[in-house]
Amino acid sequence: MAGVSDNNGRPPGGGAPDDLPDLPEEWGVIVIPDDLSALADEVEAVRAELNTAEPTTRWQRVLRRPAVRRLRRIGRFAVRTPALIISVAVMVTVASLFASAWPGPARQPATQRTSGTVDEPTTGALPATDLVGADGQSVSIRGHLPAVVLLTDGCDCGALIADTISAVSAETAVLVVTVSAVSASPSVLRPPAQTPRADGKSVTFLLDQTAGLRRHLRLGTPDGTAAVILVNSSGDIIRTWQRTASVEDIRPDLARL
Repeated sequence: MAGVSDNNGRPPGGGAPDDLPDLPEEWGVIVIPDDLSALADEVEAVRAELNTAEPTTRWQRVLRRPAVRRLRRIGRFAVRTPALIISVAVMVTVASLFASAWPGPARQPATQRTSGTVDEPTTGALPATDLVGADGQSVSIRGHLPAVVLLTDGCDCGALIADTISAVSAETAVLVVTVSAVSASPSVLRPPAQTPRADGKSVTFLLDQTAGLRRHLRLGTPDGTAAVILVNSSGDIIRTWQRTASVEDIRPDLARL
């Protein structure tokens, strides 16, 4: 082992080479051994001082392996995913309940037509009602299909009846229904009620003395206009007008018969 150094080659007078600071005096004389194994005791002491944590078990060492750590991360993700899905489903359900219970804007009332024509998409079949013909015999209204049924109680509907006869095809019957013979238009009602026309069209005038057809179809009370019902060849009602005075209101739907 080397002897005591000559103060590490410091120049006389204690000055530090290259302007380096001096070592603390309390360190005393520093001895550098030629064989570093002489410092083994000091190394073990430092290691023992630094290694203050408890020794790891075999199971802990297994858990610290990279493959095991990746599996643990995957497991945590697999556990969190169902919880996330359930949370989202709960939030969506709660939002839907709030949306269904939240009052919406008030609906504006339907605009009433100023032309006096009220058409409604009435569905169902024409009732199998027997009315009275001009000759006093019972007539089934379902025996004349397809048909345009005009209820003309209290209506001066001569022009409407004539225009309707002109607008329909030869296969479509026109049934003019009134509660009394007096309420029918004298310009078109002439006995016998089913006199063959030159154009081959069928026009039948019928009496409904009890107004049963109007009540069954809920057409309201007469107001000086006609109620119109379009019935196809199967007896199904395809359109109803509660009030009209012009054939132009029904003309677009006549092609559906």
